Amino acid sequence: MLPVVALVGRPNVGKSTLFNVLTRTRDALVHDLPGVTRDRHYGVCRLLPEQAFALVDTGGLIDDASGLDAQTARQAQLAMDEADLVLLVVDARDGLMPTDRTILARLRKSGKPTLLVVNKIDGLEEHGALADFAALGVSAALGVSAAHNRGITALLAAVAPHLPKPEADAAVEAGEAGIRIAIIGRPNAGKSTLVNRLLGEERMIASDTPGTTRDAISVPLERDGKRYTLIDTAGVRRRARIDDALEKFSVIKALQSVEAAHVTVLMLDAREGVSEQDTTLLGHVLESGRALVIAVNKWDDMGKYQREQCVASLSRRLDFVVWARQVFISALHGSGIGELMKAINRAWASSNHKFTTSELTRAIEAAVSAYQPPLVRGHAPRLKFAHPAGTNPPQIVIHGARTKHIAENYRRYLENFLRKRYRLEGTPIRIEFRDGENPYAGKRNELTEGQQRRRTRMIRNDRRGKS
Repeated sequence: MLPVVALVGRPNVGKSTLFNVLTRTRDALVHDLPGVTRDRHYGVCRLLPEQAFALVDTGGLIDDASGLDAQTARQAQLAMDEADLVLLVVDARDGLMPTDRTILARLRKSGKPTLLVVNKIDGLEEHGALADFAALGVSAALGVSAAHNRGITALLAAVAPHLPKPEADAAVEAGEAGIRIAIIGRPNAGKSTLVNRLLGEERMIASDTPGTTRDAISVPLERDGKRYTLIDTAGVRRRARIDDALEKFSVIKALQSVEAAHVTVLMLDAREGVSEQDTTLLGHVLESGRALVIAVNKWDDMGKYQREQCVASLSRRLDFVVWARQVFISALHGSGIGELMKAINRAWASSNHKFTTSELTRAIEAAVSAYQPPLVRGHAPRLKFAHPAGTNPPQIVIHGARTKHIAENYRRYLENFLRKRYRLEGTPIRIEFRDGENPYAGKRNELTEGQQRRRTRMIRNDRRGKS
């Protein structure tokens, strides 16, 4: 396992900015509004020459926390409990605050090694800014400016002695992310509850309040000997209802998570059915070409008649993604979770199915024999051979003649034929038609002298006949 370093402190002191600098990513959502980060956000810092370490970004801690703030504080406490080193981040511009003293007292009581990181020293006299925090009794305070990448080298040098020696397989383990699963849906559909159920712990803050999750949080999971990375995303509402800049960034991160994932799980609320926003999200998944599983949550709270109506609505509204497996689950109670993971594995395997040119060509020949393509300007398109062009999703190129005007319904017929023939479930199939080049295109047939004399004679006789 990699050693763990946790970032803790008050809200809006720059923990997420420092996290992005140390991990060389933009994974953590950064905003001037306090309290943006709520869940634990993990990343890997590889800036030390000898060893990588896991970095944990946490939500801001406040005094007398209640509600979501109390759950945020619990997530931060869990991060401190598992950390080998804690970086207490404070704000040089705000100076020493009572909450800083409270957090440091808690860290001292836990016995965790702690470094004081004084952020936002840009534009300030460094020694004077650090002197304000001398009352905390910390032997060495490190002045940094995360926004301007200042003091990071000295910070890393101070972190290194506190890390345990690297294990032989730590670097290998850090690179094996497994199947990346993005869980998307509308607010309050149960995404965070599902992640907690799969992990068997309270890893994400789950609340009845819509919009609890703001950032896209990646969490590793090992189940039945297989590795996964779960990506919990913020709930996506209709664009007309989004009037907050922070929520807009959250939606962007959610859609980017779909692009980065191998399999997308769309969470639906069985009690509310399929909304227009759900179909919009499905459109984004189809554009990205990701494998898809539809998880219908809160199934256990419904009676027989309600379930029948829900199934009928799903069949009617989701007829354009009939290839996606629908799994009925209860994230809160755990029913259907095993079936959901089987569907995810099946979708992943289908999206990475390896074709050969010969088998694809035989399949296309069989499809054409069963149903000929419609005529194009009185001529039937000819499909000669096919070859694979990529995976996730499967991409197939079909070569032939007069393929530019093949109807869209015939393309769908070929997709369904291939999906049924190879038992592909949960993945879209992209088919591209290519016309063979005409060797005579742009060339003019030059007549010989004899052909020219015969042509002239035929024209003269034709005129005589008309006269």
